[in-house]
Amino acid sequence: MTASDSDAVVRGAVRAALAIRADARPICVTYIADSLATQAGRTFISEGHAVAGMMRSADDSAGRLGVTLLALSGRDTARVVVRLDGDFGRGGHPFWINRIEYDFTRDSSSGSWRFIAQRALYFADGIVDDPSRAPPPSCLNSAAPTAASRAAPPAEWPSYVSAFDAYVHADSIVGAATLVMRDGRVLAHHETGFADRALGQRVDTNTIFHWGSITKSLTAIAVMQLVERGRLSLDARVTEYIPELRGVHDAWGSMDSVTVQMLLSHASGLQNGTWPWTQGRPWEPFEPTTWEQLVAMMPYQEVAFKPGTRYSYSNPGFIYLARIVQALSGDPWEAYVQKNIFTPLGLTRSYFNATPWHLAEYRSNNYFVERDSANHRVRIAANGREFNPGITVPNGGWNAPLGDLATYLAFLTNASHGDAFTQRTYDTIMPHATLERMWRPRYPTNPPDTAGEWMATSFFVYRKGDATIVGHTGSQAGFRAFVYWNPVTKDAVIAAFNTSNEVDPSASTKGYDALRQVAWTLLR
Repeated sequence: MTASDSDAVVRGAVRAALAIRADARPICVTYIADSLATQAGRTFISEGHAVAGMMRSADDSAGRLGVTLLALSGRDTARVVVRLDGDFGRGGHPFWINRIEYDFTRDSSSGSWRFIAQRALYFADGIVDDPSRAPPPSCLNSAAPTAASRAAPPAEWPSYVSAFDAYVHADSIVGAATLVMRDGRVLAHHETGFADRALGQRVDTNTIFHWGSITKSLTAIAVMQLVERGRLSLDARVTEYIPELRGVHDAWGSMDSVTVQMLLSHASGLQNGTWPWTQGRPWEPFEPTTWEQLVAMMPYQEVAFKPGTRYSYSNPGFIYLARIVQALSGDPWEAYVQKNIFTPLGLTRSYFNATPWHLAEYRSNNYFVERDSANHRVRIAANGREFNPGITVPNGGWNAPLGDLATYLAFLTNASHGDAFTQRTYDTIMPHATLERMWRPRYPTNPPDTAGEWMATSFFVYRKGDATIVGHTGSQAGFRAFVYWNPVTKDAVIAAFNTSNEVDPSASTKGYDALRQVAWTLLR
């Protein structure tokens, strides 16, 4: 990595830190570059001067910002910690703004360094009256690379990558990526194919995928946050907040019997599809675009069984949960998730709806494998980088690179590594004991089989030998994805694909399910 590359690293770190919040404590993010060890302690004052004007103290005077690059390297992995400190606040009190870590790994075949992920953990530090009392520059594992950070991927990783590539080839997938984690740290990752085939843009660690129904876990956590804070009960009647649902026909009684918990566990009996009557007409929207459309459809729907008696997947149920979050918080669902999940976790590349301009170059296109109606030949058609999920964002609207999902899974697996500030951040978002209660099986997905897959509170739970695996899949437009983890070992696997095979969907699903089974072998 050249000196100019090092400068780019720091510039990126500064921008990331400023994007979080000026009043934040150390932000830890991860990097990897062996040659950067020689740069340890170098201060990039010029960069500090360049960004100082972007930050103002309470008395409207710009502060001085120094950026110090600290590199911790291993043989094939390295972590770069960027510390930002300066004089901000009234009276020139020192203000510790952010700390960011980036992780890289050396490619065994080419010897080049590749970015793995950034680690952004949100803490509150505040202004220190006495410079001598300023907190020491502590950050997650900043003293030295630990055994866990140097750990090799599971022995099953090569077999999984082979199965991954075989599935990608067999299903004509244009681009895909996957990674494996343990205790919040990425152990290995693999990318293949194109994010945009026409432009020759390869999939890399910055590529932004669409995560479909994995978004539902965000909605569930948002609801459970309100439950934890005494704002909502899981036994509350949904019609208390959405009286329009009384228009849905319930042959077993009143829709007043549907509870928040039933929606979270897909046990309400409500229909699966949000837009179930589509005929593929060019004028039809991709999904319903307004709340009024959903309300207008309610009198023409019915519940399929007595609410609360069994499982049946329902997308609109999570739109209704998002409406409850909005009613109780006063924020649109997207804003609530940004404030209460994305920001504290430092998920700066996660977003909903249209891609922000500064991330547009990383957005993956998505594709359908389809049969040409004119000559009946199979072709791969690009759908375009952007699409409008309409009002269905709370059940399937999350866009992000794999690195953000890795940070999210570090939270879900409580990978704080004993750091008090990290643990406090995680507990503020959601106490881990509450998450564990959300993973308790409630309904078998394929009764009477009670030994395989269960629906918990928004999450799916599986038995694989002696192991319990938690996770979710996602599929929308041409994208498909899955995330799984073992709550005991904190092993996790993430995968995303940008192509959907519409020519032979049965074979495609069979191959996808077989790959998921191989992925579970990584979760010891």
